[in-house]
Amino acid sequence: MTINLPPDLPSIANRKKQEMLDLLLEEEYGCLPPRPYLVSAETVKTDKKFCAGKAFLEKVMLNCKADFGEFSFPVYLVIPRNADKIPAFIHINFRDLVPDKYQPTEELIDAGFATLTFCYTDVSSDDGDFTNGLAGVVYPDGVRKRDDCGKIGLWAWAAMAVMDYALTIPELDKERISVAGHSRLGKTALLVGALDERFDCAFSNDSGCSGAGLSRGSEKETVQKITAKFPFWFCENYKKYADREDLLPFDQHFLIAANYPHKVYVASAAEDPYACTKSEYRAAVAASGFFEERGVLGFVHPDRLPLIGENFHNGNIGYHLRAGNHYFSREDWLRYIAFLNAKHKAT
Repeated sequence: MTINLPPDLPSIANRKKQEMLDLLLEEEYGCLPPRPYLVSAETVKTDKKFCAGKAFLEKVMLNCKADFGEFSFPVYLVIPRNADKIPAFIHINFRDLVPDKYQPTEELIDAGFATLTFCYTDVSSDDGDFTNGLAGVVYPDGVRKRDDCGKIGLWAWAAMAVMDYALTIPELDKERISVAGHSRLGKTALLVGALDERFDCAFSNDSGCSGAGLSRGSEKETVQKITAKFPFWFCENYKKYADREDLLPFDQHFLIAANYPHKVYVASAAEDPYACTKSEYRAAVAASGFFEERGVLGFVHPDRLPLIGENFHNGNIGYHLRAGNHYFSREDWLRYIAFLNAKHKAT
């Protein structure tokens, strides 16, 4: 079970963060539209007795003004009662539900965390239509240039706008706001964390190919498979690496490393039919040196592949491998919380 990194893996040594980001944006995710210069929230409804009175729930419309135009989308805010300086998760979710099967909201409340949740399709549809939602504002004719961002970039843009809003909420600890997502939205969370240093941590759950998993040596999904089925997630330039992963001038350890200087977390599921758990683990190993070059712990791990049930929480790159398949479980959330609490207790 020795860790074997692909022999042609691009080195991360002596790289600059912006250099890595430029490659990732120009060749994989695409360049994002300009950030909003004004973000405001309009309350739609409030439940002051949410979860048996443990918290209040508020639905707001987040109104964003940017150089390319205006765009609004709904966000759900849950804050435990009588809270002050409370940590929070920005959760990019698949559904417009709070709680949700991917978000055990009451347990997060009980653990002392607030949540800001939005449904990704409220930003733009998960398909090749670039005329609706945020895509329709950014690309009025529905046409992109080869290095313009796909849907992952648009969802990431929205998550950073939610962070703008989160920083205006007095009850939240502005130093302890993390972003989390599962699968394609785990890819999105990693991109958000790489682009926005205001976050405390980016949590990638089962994000696999073109997310936390190395493309070189993947035993499951490949660049060819993912760009054939979901080309709209990425920029057009990414297609040229289908079945040519060896020509990539980067790999996904660049994305994990670019989350420096804040923390980043990779979670894998042992029976995941999509994400290659070995590739996710190896990417965390390969990214570690970038943190260490800067004098902080990267990924602290044994010299072997992980066992089911193991957590590696000692460094600034966290990791766990749980039993089960492709799912964002209560168990994943509880391990994230344990990682964050341990880190902040240590400081």
